Amino acid sequence: MHLTFLQSNLYWHDPVANRAMFEEQIFSLPEPTDLIVLPEMFTTGFTMEAAAVAEPMNLTTFRWLKQMAAQTGAVVTGSYVVQEKGNYVNRLIWMQPDGQFDVYDKRHLFRMAHEDETYVGGTSRIVKEWKGWRICPLICYDLRFPVWSRNKQADSTDFAYDLLLYVANWPSARRYAWNTLLQARAIENLSYVVGVNRVGDDPKGNHYTGDSAVIDFKGEVLFRETDTEVVHQQRISLDDLNAFRRSFPANLDADTYTLTV
Repeated sequence: MHLTFLQSNLYWHDPVANRAMFEEQIFSLPEPTDLIVLPEMFTTGFTMEAAAVAEPMNLTTFRWLKQMAAQTGAVVTGSYVVQEKGNYVNRLIWMQPDGQFDVYDKRHLFRMAHEDETYVGGTSRIVKEWKGWRICPLICYDLRFPVWSRNKQADSTDFAYDLLLYVANWPSARRYAWNTLLQARAIENLSYVVGVNRVGDDPKGNHYTGDSAVIDFKGEVLFRETDTEVVHQQRISLDDLNAFRRSFPANLDADTYTLTV
């Protein structure tokens, strides 16, 4: 898998400027890629002013994602504010080059910023197959909840996914937790983990150091970038992952459980 992530500053409440910025970065990629990952709320920054920025499905940002995927031949994914059935959701779109798509609505809403009072939380996660990989995309605060991220299929010790993605607007005040938990999720789930955060400052007084990272199945950091905008491309190996899982099958000793949502 050849993956790409875009760690950028974001224009506050300016979807046009953010889409233009990311489009320029995407079309300037030095080589083709299989997967392009954008941050959480990549069109606006992390905002509770949902009524001011929300879009219905199948409108401008959705169509832009569809265009980016078609023109690059890659899956493009990231979250933005969507209005649906009178509610607002922090929705990740998984857009394939052929126009097929899926959605994941953020399950764990960050109550300390009153996200739970503004948005409706999701009730199920998705695992998508792409280029022989099984990929599970989650959003920011989800990182703190290991049961939701657990790499198992229902009533089985089999792996559900090979790559765990977190898109985020995670402030620098809690960057130690971000860095530590990304590695923990990789180790406990015997999976690659990619965390994609933003940098810069927002009008709410939050500073973001990014610390976007690629972490392997042993918890080793293959790449991390702090406090700078970066377009990073990296190859990860399914063969290496499967070889490690065969040699260290800790999943066979995992506890079984039933998740109630």
